[in-house]
Amino acid sequence: MNKLGKVYLVGAGCGDYDLITLRGMNLLKVCDTVVYDSLIDSRLLDFTADTTEKICVGKRAGHHCEKQERINEILVENALNGKAVVRLKGGDPFVFGRGGEEILALKKHNIPYDIVPGITSAIAVPELAGIPVTHRKMSRGFHVITGHTAEDLIPENIKKYASTDETLVILMGLNNLSKITETLIINGKDKSTPAVVISHGASAKQKTIRSDLKNIADEVKKHKIKTPAVIIIGETAAFDFSTNINRLLTGVSVSVTGTEKLVDKLSEQLYALGADINKLDYLQICEYGNNKIFYDSLLNIQKYSMIVLTSMNGAEIFLKHFKKLKIDIRKLGNVKFAVIGNGTGEILEKAGIYPDIIPEIYTAKELGKRIAETVSETDKLLILRAEKGSSDLTDVLDKSGILYDDIKIYDIKINDRIKYDKDINSDFITFASSSGVNAFFENGFSLSDSTEIICIGEVTSQVLIKKGIDKFYISDIQNVQGIIDTILREVKNEQIQTYESE
Repeated sequence: MNKLGKVYLVGAGCGDYDLITLRGMNLLKVCDTVVYDSLIDSRLLDFTADTTEKICVGKRAGHHCEKQERINEILVENALNGKAVVRLKGGDPFVFGRGGEEILALKKHNIPYDIVPGITSAIAVPELAGIPVTHRKMSRGFHVITGHTAEDLIPENIKKYASTDETLVILMGLNNLSKITETLIINGKDKSTPAVVISHGASAKQKTIRSDLKNIADEVKKHKIKTPAVIIIGETAAFDFSTNINRLLTGVSVSVTGTEKLVDKLSEQLYALGADINKLDYLQICEYGNNKIFYDSLLNIQKYSMIVLTSMNGAEIFLKHFKKLKIDIRKLGNVKFAVIGNGTGEILEKAGIYPDIIPEIYTAKELGKRIAETVSETDKLLILRAEKGSSDLTDVLDKSGILYDDIKIYDIKINDRIKYDKDINSDFITFASSSGVNAFFENGFSLSDSTEIICIGEVTSQVLIKKGIDKFYISDIQNVQGIIDTILREVKNEQIQTYESE
């Protein structure tokens, strides 16, 4: 008989991923299965283990949400199979989250459960828009109300709130906003009462519409405000205590492509600048760690005069297996290092190895030129790089008559375990490699006409052109910081290097 599992109802908080509680985050890291709503920040899923099963039960473009009964069954089935299950819900599980219904289903099967509170949108969305739900001598309380019934009507009890001086916070009421405001006014609410609607609160897509009770519905229609939205009605809605700290990329959305490590590094820095991030880490590094040729080259490393590394991935794999084989660092005493960029150089520097050659222009061709100017005919190079590495480097070395061993130590493949939304509508999308571009289009992704493309590297730009992309921006510096600088310059409307077909 299978050991009985457990279910944790975890509130993900509202908006950005870092608004979840520490306890909720820790449970995500160790759970076997996560059952999540589509309104959660997808970056939360990055904290789960590779082996964690991810089940989306929320409404997505082109898909209907699972019925609550089916969600209950999924939780029960996984727990009965001995799984530790996180039921990840936007906001708080008990604030219109139907957490109580899920617990009743678990109790019926005697399944252990626990509850982890989350920050509800009823408080967080107004707060992050600068609106306090209570304020001394103005509003001594607040009411959280649903804006529709199962039949898409407004709740009958809405009219009773017309006489209160306390703040009204209405969730899931955007489609019924006209009926709600009319009902409140008919039942005595002053039509000049401040009213605010906040769409996509606590995210880069946030839009805030301010008006009064009489006109708020018209303003929402005029500005084409979409769900999810929170409605705030009351005197405190006139306040605007929103932050006066202006992050440079607040309101800007960026899709980041590449390997998990690269995507995480770039996303972290962009997020710190206020950007809304869509991670597309569909590239996977596959090491050739047991490659005999690779290991033989490391064990006889002193026979080479120079080691050439063309990527950060290559540098990390080299150091990893150098250590794994327990090779004495003194064997590198007379060996020089050539790398393609500062990012690769920094990885070596952390291990106490300082590159001898870094070309000013971060391309394989320029690296080859610098090496050809440095080494002699008696020198032998060890090139450690990806399976599909550019021939630009070896073409230059061949013309110069330089001896080398070109060993492929890893390959980049598509990670098809994760399902992504294939329609990209971000303000920007970044490509750091030709592999990333090829994988993007070969796997059915599409870009909106308004999405600006940022790429690094000559090879990457050439692949974009071959894919029929007629306009994109090229980073001056071929690393993560170069991508960030390019986005910032574009946002500021500064002149940057652009490819545009005639």
